[in-house]
Amino acid sequence: MKDHIEQERVRAVHRFQKGESAEAICASLGRSMVWLYRWAKRYAEGDDTWCASRSTRPHHCERTAQEIEEIVKLVRLNLYNQELFCGAQAILWELEDLGVKPRPSLRTINRILSRNELTHRRTGQYEAKGTPYPKLPATRPNQTHQADLVGPCYLKGPLRFYGLNAVDLATVRCGLHPSHSKAGQDILDGFWEIWKRMGIPDNIQIDNAMSFFGSPTHPRGMGPLIRLCLHQGVEPWFIPMSEPWRNGLVEQFNDLYQQKFLAKVMMLTPEALLRATLAFEQRHNGRYRYSKLRGQHR
Repeated sequence: MKDHIEQERVRAVHRFQKGESAEAICASLGRSMVWLYRWAKRYAEGDDTWCASRSTRPHHCERTAQEIEEIVKLVRLNLYNQELFCGAQAILWELEDLGVKPRPSLRTINRILSRNELTHRRTGQYEAKGTPYPKLPATRPNQTHQADLVGPCYLKGPLRFYGLNAVDLATVRCGLHPSHSKAGQDILDGFWEIWKRMGIPDNIQIDNAMSFFGSPTHPRGMGPLIRLCLHQGVEPWFIPMSEPWRNGLVEQFNDLYQQKFLAKVMMLTPEALLRATLAFEQRHNGRYRYSKLRGQHR
């Protein structure tokens, strides 16, 4: 029986490697896509015993180190007090920026938050800090886009990337581009690739990340993105500091991007990442429904 199960795994992965669709393979075997991708990933790791069953019993069960737990709680409190997003993913990114090692996993951070009853949401709406900021028009396509940079994100391996996400406020169509870094030229290339598919907007609304506004050394100078916008007749709008809800639609999309794409699609190479990103963009723009569109497709 064991040999039969291993042979089934081998045949399924070989069919997948030869280009047969995952849907057809899983339908013929009565297996799930998660099952196929798990064995394809083990095959790609190059272990000769990849098709053998492995015990799921943990080698050891140890409570998170108290020092790491206290750091997670302090980071969460700091983000909360700054009225920034303070969920597990935001905490993980903050730990990466701080260089904390060893770094807990997303699941471990969630357990720490739950154990310390730190999962409650803010009540009521965000309150502005008094910074005047106009509501940009969004009555027609490509009138106003919101954009944000997600990351760093990691594939199932050493590859690190940043996700540049843009959303049209009128149609809620998205444009995505994975960048190797958040350097100026990579950001310019990302926006240009997105605009070639979505169209060039009249306004682009972004936060105050250094990748967007330029250099903190020369805060009054025009960064590469500002110059690109002005050259193309696009008006850049920077939301007030520490008020991420101003970019609420793209922030909502970032959550969807994390849950429906990064957490579910297996990608091992930059080429696979680019293909999967464009496929998710097309699927979102063709199928996803938003309440602001009253359930209609864009």
